[in-house]
Amino acid sequence: MGITELKRKGRKNRARANNATNRIKQLTRKPEIRNVDVEAIKASFAEKKNS
Repeated sequence: MGITELKRKGRKNRARANNATNRIKQLTRKPEIRNVDVEAIKASFAEKKNS
């Protein structure tokens, strides 16, 4: 008796697993932390609010 390979199903399952993994990685990814001047940002919001 021969063994049949379900190639399309295998590809589909692997693609599903990879998509799920990538989705989780995307959700847990954090942006690169840079030196940010918080006070300058607050001042710019205050200026926008006043004008």
